[in-house]
Amino acid sequence: MRASRGVLGVALGLASGLAFGAGGAVVKPLLESGWSPGAAVFFRILIGALLLVVPGLIALRFDLRPLWRAKWTVLVYALIAVAGVQLAFYMSIARIPVSLALLIEYLAPVALVALAWIRTRKSPQRVVLFGSVLAVAGLVLVIGPAGGSFDPVGIVLAGIAMIGVAVYYVIGEREDTGIPPIALAASGLVIGCLALGIALLVGLVPFEVRFVDVPYLGMTAPWWVPLLTVGAISTAFAYVAGIQAIRILGTRLASFLGLSEVVFAAIVAWLVLGEAITPMQGLGGVGILAGIVLVRLERPANSPEARALDIDLVPTRS
Repeated sequence: MRASRGVLGVALGLASGLAFGAGGAVVKPLLESGWSPGAAVFFRILIGALLLVVPGLIALRFDLRPLWRAKWTVLVYALIAVAGVQLAFYMSIARIPVSLALLIEYLAPVALVALAWIRTRKSPQRVVLFGSVLAVAGLVLVIGPAGGSFDPVGIVLAGIAMIGVAVYYVIGEREDTGIPPIALAASGLVIGCLALGIALLVGLVPFEVRFVDVPYLGMTAPWWVPLLTVGAISTAFAYVAGIQAIRILGTRLASFLGLSEVVFAAIVAWLVLGEAITPMQGLGGVGILAGIVLVRLERPANSPEARALDIDLVPTRS
């Protein structure tokens, strides 16, 4: 049962990574036609929220008391893990190269490993450390070297986005709130949409739209088709599948599995937009996958295998 549940968790995590990763290729024609990133993100989250409101209420049996009891958790999830990540990332890429912002944002799994190390004062197993190094190296190769200016504010904003991603995984694992994954995703998207709407109204984020036909999957489609696609698949489905995967696999493995998003993004961009995958990106994808496999091999803390893995990392005392 545990094995089959683990397979389900990995499948959901990969599906979520694919859905998230495909979002960029789907939205890119809108951005090229004159849409501002803020406007695209707002409508993306709005569509996701509208699609999940009713299923979320059904999952709660129309009882909002669990949401109220976990109101601070829901609020943090919505403002930091949903709206905060999007705002911080798009504000960062206005100041620093996109590749650098992505690299910083996707350091979240390593940050979670470091946080656990600090909190428990126990070094991670060697297999996790090796997996972290491989995954980060692969991430660098997939995203590519960054050029241009290194604005300190942009780097800080990208760091805030990384924190938001880490919060997404930490809160997603919590089952003690009594909130089903689909209800947590729905409430996060609704509140996140309101927060983004306020940011757009006050001018914190530029808002520009162009209601024109755009290229879509080798054809031409109305502007709302890619928006509906990214809202339904890359937002509503991706968040629900991602939260369910986190609850099955745990924060650490799910966060490393989330790195598959950058691999899927490159593959989808190649298939849909014709953006070729370089040999270095292919090697980076292998590195990320190898890192995920190593993290998956982590043994329970109290098992003999775990003690054997950790023994060389624990300093001896005289």
